[in-house]
Amino acid sequence: MKRGQRYACGTSSLTQLFVLFALFSPVLFFSLMLQTVQSHKPHFLALHCQEVGGKNFEESMSHVDNFVKELLSSDALKEYSRARVYLDENYRSQEHFTALGSLYFIHDSLKNIQQFDFKAKKFRKVVGKETCSETLESTPTLEKAKFPQDYFPECKWSRKGFIRTRWAMADCAFDLVNIHLFHDASNLVAWEKSPSEYSGTRQKALAYVLDRITDQRYEKLPFFVFGDFNFRLDSKKVIEKLCSDATMQTIRTDNNEIHKLVFQETDNDRKVILQIEKKLFNYVNQEVFREDNGTSLLEFDNELSVFKERLHEQEIGFPPSYPYSEDSSQGKQYMNTRCPAWCDRILMSPSARDMLLKPENEEKSIVYDNIGPNVCMGDHKVTQPHSLCAICVSGNFCKKQERYGKKIPIRSAVKLKSV
Repeated sequence: MKRGQRYACGTSSLTQLFVLFALFSPVLFFSLMLQTVQSHKPHFLALHCQEVGGKNFEESMSHVDNFVKELLSSDALKEYSRARVYLDENYRSQEHFTALGSLYFIHDSLKNIQQFDFKAKKFRKVVGKETCSETLESTPTLEKAKFPQDYFPECKWSRKGFIRTRWAMADCAFDLVNIHLFHDASNLVAWEKSPSEYSGTRQKALAYVLDRITDQRYEKLPFFVFGDFNFRLDSKKVIEKLCSDATMQTIRTDNNEIHKLVFQETDNDRKVILQIEKKLFNYVNQEVFREDNGTSLLEFDNELSVFKERLHEQEIGFPPSYPYSEDSSQGKQYMNTRCPAWCDRILMSPSARDMLLKPENEEKSIVYDNIGPNVCMGDHKVTQPHSLCAICVSGNFCKKQERYGKKIPIRSAVKLKSV
């Protein structure tokens, strides 16, 4: 193992691990990504994307292709002469389409790196640049799956699934998993019980992924899973805390279905402090989610608890990563659509954590933080750790590029770095 090489697996110079990027436009993305590359000089750069092409993917896939071409030819990446780009663009295949994208860039100074061929069941040397799209199901250097249809709420297909790649460098090998789990479709349904039915659906899907990447088909290796988990706070308990001294008014439709919940203070002229609808979560004081990075609400972030033996995460020290305003002038403001939550995460297996925290790295502290805390990057903030420099893009990636009369800003980020 050569000194000074920067990559994951707990080597002696553990300087960067993952940069979880969630974004909208190439402009701000280029700026943040290239700043990260120039600051930390990773030898291995991984970029994970969700919602490739955005919601209107039929119209926007050309933007994705143009973005990738610009990225591959960027001056800042000229020393990364090896690359692997996997884009699930085949939106005509409802059964398989996940809208996931996984991009990997290898620095010229990293001489010994191999990628696993899942069909031949052996590692192959990485040479040159390759881009694969459309039919990723037949690509041997990755494993891709959309969740079974009965996992989807009401069995309605949506773009949710995972992509796994496997890498070997120096004296270690590991898996990188790009993941996108189910969201909360209705704030009212999420409020009904604790934990919500959506939480159970996400846990089932995450268990499916973990079982797939640790089954007997291939050798078990340390793995890192990062993407948009869509983890949410326990809505019922959060609301009970935020509105402990308030009264609740229920507004129903003509069909006697709950349309809106209104929470009012018992005094102070019965001031409204929270209003909830299917896609409305309007709380009077957003500072509670930003003050001390929202740590007072971490007690309600419980969706990972059932996986405590299988997955680890560094201590969270950043505000909820979703749903940030998409207004370019309000980089720190949350939208009034959902209860803020830590959706964008970087998780790892126990063996991956052990690699990250090897004794030779004790002098380096791991910082788990976000990128661009004051910059509008869309509705997610990007999450990152450092040492391998992985970037995960959670968001409507490369959707139509005009909005608010200018380029759309990026979506979100968090970082974990050694210092």
